[in-house]
Amino acid sequence: MFHPWRELRKKPEITVNWTELNYTNGITDGHSTIWLDSRLLQVERRCVLAHEMIHIERGHTECQKTAAEIGVRVEAARRLIAMEDLLRCKQWARSVWELADELWVTPEVLADRIGYLTVAESAELDSTDEDASA
Repeated sequence: MFHPWRELRKKPEITVNWTELNYTNGITDGHSTIWLDSRLLQVERRCVLAHEMIHIERGHTECQKTAAEIGVRVEAARRLIAMEDLLRCKQWARSVWELADELWVTPEVLADRIGYLTVAESAELDSTDEDASA
């Protein structure tokens, strides 16, 4: 399992500041600072931190166009949700909320992971659905 807080510890040049943000859960300067909304729940903090760290990795220093932002969301979802974990948990989860909770992500991150599966991942997920109905 990917742990963004562990990754952050490996990057002492990045500082996280807690504040009340309006209209967003997190932002970064693209270099060394991430601001997270202090009102976030722990699972939200995990997801937003992963997202903002990817912006820093990619050198994004200002608001991104839609395509770049989607790319960051997809990469964050892939890091936070390993395919084997998705396959395992999807077998028994009764709802999107339960599945997201078990995978320790927000429903939005789960939707990004499922919405942007590779062709191979999609086939693998479909085959587990067929196995479950057999």
